[in-house]
Amino acid sequence: MFCTQCEAEGFRRITYYYDRPDVMATFSRVRLEAGKESYPVLLSNGNKLEHGDCGGGRHFAVWEDPYPKPSYLFALVAGDLGKVSGTFQTASGRQVELNVYSEKENVDQCDHALASLIKSMQWDEERFGLEYDLSLYNIVAVNDFNMGAMENKGLNIFNTALTLAKPSTATDDNYERIESVIGHEYFHNWSGNRVTCRDWFQLTLKEGLTVFRDQEFSSDVGSRPVVRIENVKSVRGRQFIEDAGPMSHPIRPESYIAMDNFYTSTVYEKGAEVIRMYMTLVGKDGFRRGLTEYFKRHDGAAVTCDDFRAAMADANGVDLAQFERWYTQAGTPVLTAAGAYDAAAGVYSLTLSQACPPTPGQAAKEPFHIPVVVGLLDAESGAEVVASRTLELREASQTFTFDGLPAPVVPSILRGFSAPVKLAPVKLVHEPALTDDTLAFLAAHDTDAFNRWEAGQALGAKLVLDTASAFAAAGGAKPDAAVELPAPFLAAFRSTLSDASLDPSLRAYALVLPPLSELSQAMAVIDPTNLPAARRAVRRSLALACEQELVALYDSLAPPPGAPFSVDGAEIGRRRLRNCALGYLCSLPDGSPGGRDAVARAKAQFDASAGCMTDRLAAFSCLVGKPDDSPAAAERAAAVAAFHEAAGGDALVVNKWFMTQATADRAGLLDDVKALVQHPDFSWTNPNRLRSVVSAFASSMEHFHAPGGAAYAWLGDAIEKVDKINPQVASRLAGAFALHKRYDAERGELMRAQLSRIKALPGLSKDTFEVCARSLA
Repeated sequence: MFCTQCEAEGFRRITYYYDRPDVMATFSRVRLEAGKESYPVLLSNGNKLEHGDCGGGRHFAVWEDPYPKPSYLFALVAGDLGKVSGTFQTASGRQVELNVYSEKENVDQCDHALASLIKSMQWDEERFGLEYDLSLYNIVAVNDFNMGAMENKGLNIFNTALTLAKPSTATDDNYERIESVIGHEYFHNWSGNRVTCRDWFQLTLKEGLTVFRDQEFSSDVGSRPVVRIENVKSVRGRQFIEDAGPMSHPIRPESYIAMDNFYTSTVYEKGAEVIRMYMTLVGKDGFRRGLTEYFKRHDGAAVTCDDFRAAMADANGVDLAQFERWYTQAGTPVLTAAGAYDAAAGVYSLTLSQACPPTPGQAAKEPFHIPVVVGLLDAESGAEVVASRTLELREASQTFTFDGLPAPVVPSILRGFSAPVKLAPVKLVHEPALTDDTLAFLAAHDTDAFNRWEAGQALGAKLVLDTASAFAAAGGAKPDAAVELPAPFLAAFRSTLSDASLDPSLRAYALVLPPLSELSQAMAVIDPTNLPAARRAVRRSLALACEQELVALYDSLAPPPGAPFSVDGAEIGRRRLRNCALGYLCSLPDGSPGGRDAVARAKAQFDASAGCMTDRLAAFSCLVGKPDDSPAAAERAAAVAAFHEAAGGDALVVNKWFMTQATADRAGLLDDVKALVQHPDFSWTNPNRLRSVVSAFASSMEHFHAPGGAAYAWLGDAIEKVDKINPQVASRLAGAFALHKRYDAERGELMRAQLSRIKALPGLSKDTFEVCARSLA
């Protein structure tokens, strides 16, 4: 197959052109010619005008895109492809032909993508009144693709990982992600294609807005609290880390060497949070008015972030001048709160303060315009006495009052994660900080689903971090160390375990401890040895304390015999919660009766789940983490062999096989990874396969940062090799060293040595050079 990828600056590699997003033109006759047998499918943007034979075994196709577009949206595909097809009738009654193309052997995995496209088109009409404008919409799935997908007008090119799905090869997370990304690229038809960015500094204008739109789509067709938790976990686990390192930049960057390096979590995910704040400030109806005004003013034009902000402000009659600082200032603001209740007056006062730490090139920050959604709960019953209210924090510190309160209250602050900030513990009267009891109270009673989850996560984070400090003070964790669980935390955990009234996915997310990527942000110096050990110990202690409840929960969620596979919310939640329970049980000591029973459960689930990749992969993950000297070593070896054999060469399933092993929590992981890159199925040239091993291993805190720096040297060699093949992937791998200042002196120096060595390589790409140079600066 031949396919193009022109964003950001690829069209100039095809032909001479002013390859800038503000140069827009109609492409009225795009002619493709090729051998008919080898390339029977010839695609480009827009609608097909002609198709015929050229003689000599060749044929041609002529395409027209009637809408002005910048060259980065140009696309061509030629190949021998199969497809699934459908139609969609727009609100105005036009029929649109829909096609999802892939290699012929993968056509049976395209139905979910087609269904997701139809769902996206209908949602955009209903939610924002936006109708598709061509008579044809094509999607092509490509195995070798650096990006997730690309919104070329009328011809979206997708990574197969975000297109192909069937129950035996794709997990529930894959299904949800495919639906989201199909929506994302479709929504770009308006927010990115019909109205595009004037220059690449404005990238968040189209990407932040469209990520927000795909998040809203997923929330409307699924569970809004679950989607919001998933979005925030991603922001905290990726963007907050980016903001705290040398690659920190505003969502509208001020400079770059290689534009490819700024397709970042900051531009996309923080950009989406900034768009969400508009909706929080002006309301759902006000946001639609603003978006309608934006498209009315700028249809067919290349514009700036300021143009979007002006449309929102004008459509709603509000002052958003200070809001521009979200576009010009980098970093994650820290929000602190202090509350006081005046019983005599029946008034509760809440003082909010903000500060943003220095970032590269920006030592001092002006106050942001921050919407803080707050609710108040009765301190005794937990009943909501003040519903969610949006407070607009514009100064360094402001005090807000709530009157008519006959009894003390507990504040629920930053509901729904109303701004991309870090919330410091709330200070209450006569208390230095939010106590375990108060967090447990919020985890049990908060009427905001997100903040209820958040309180439980705060309890878990506090316990893991305290345990890590204790391990460090004692000279390290003992094997199979146990932790004394605070009563409020254990009570909250047990309450969630037993609360069948909660959405199963919410229960699963509430039971899982915060990830290491989030926990590490609370440490002045990241401890990659004791922090993972502490999280393991807390997890094991919870499993020991609640073993019988976990067993009962796991057994109660078994799939009904003969039930058909479904990806509706209830079934996804059932599988998610059951696999959460299995994960806890498999953390029990391997030699204990409970540990042996857990391995047996995991093996039985693995063997019985050939038709359900979600359950099979969850069981496989539990078994793959077992060490070589474990009683479960035989089960591990058998599962590794069986999973690979059952994959039958399916690229996406083999990627899962590689990734699960490359991220396994077991001793000697670097040796495992060195063996994996020697496997006949490994490829240094396929981006998905490369990421499934090399990027996956670099994300493993304890094993990548093992003492001595052997993993650093291995990754440095890998980056040197990959940079000659795929600079975009190599530059992202180099980002694994970016936080060298957050680690102890020895590890930091070893990481800096690799960055310096890579930076000095002759012929290094500008993509990788920029990441190394900024990290070292």
